[in-house]
Amino acid sequence: MYNPTVARLTYRALLGRRRALILFGLPALLLLIAAAVRLFNGADDQVAADVLGGFALATMVPLIGVIAGTGAIGPEIDDGSIVYLLSKPVKRSTIVFTKLIVAIAVTMVFSAVPTLIAGFILNGNGQQVAVAYTVAALVSSIAYSALFLLLGTVSRHAVVIGLVYALVWEALFGSLIAGAKTLSVQQWALALAEKVTGDGLISSEVALPTAVVLLTAVTVAATWFAGHKLRSMTLAGEE
Repeated sequence: MYNPTVARLTYRALLGRRRALILFGLPALLLLIAAAVRLFNGADDQVAADVLGGFALATMVPLIGVIAGTGAIGPEIDDGSIVYLLSKPVKRSTIVFTKLIVAIAVTMVFSAVPTLIAGFILNGNGQQVAVAYTVAALVSSIAYSALFLLLGTVSRHAVVIGLVYALVWEALFGSLIAGAKTLSVQQWALALAEKVTGDGLISSEVALPTAVVLLTAVTVAATWFAGHKLRSMTLAGEE
């Protein structure tokens, strides 16, 4: 299910100069914000939760997910080079799964690790805030990667649609509108973060069992459909 050659090519594409600037830029901005907040405000658990929840989880993680998820396969489909990959004796499911693993790894490294460091900068992990949001970033990285990988297989405008989803749905509607919160990856991840802190500092609109089921279902469904779409694309090309 995992092909090292496909993985190497995907890593090379994701960590190219243009994408790397964005991938490194967002975590650097988070760390800069965390250092400034700590310098001027001191260690405060609620402020730390607000910064990590408002910027790291609501904005940075989905944006990096867009870059990694769509970038893992979208450009190859757009420029037609996916045909070369599909002509190789590699199962389509293996291609999708490998690209998903790479997208998840990149998203986790560039979102969860900076979130943990920022949390320690903000309040030294008081009340487990840094660990809680790191857990949330890790699990949301999996769901976002699967969703945006799927988006990269079904649309040539995957990046634009992904940015709209990340900035409008997750960062705005998913944080403010009650009904939308239930269908937000951010809120599902917050349910796990809430469990880690357990003192009301972090709250989610979704119960933990529901959040786990939805995270799993969305990840599995998106991965399966991406593989199905890739198989259909191959058949169309052969015909």
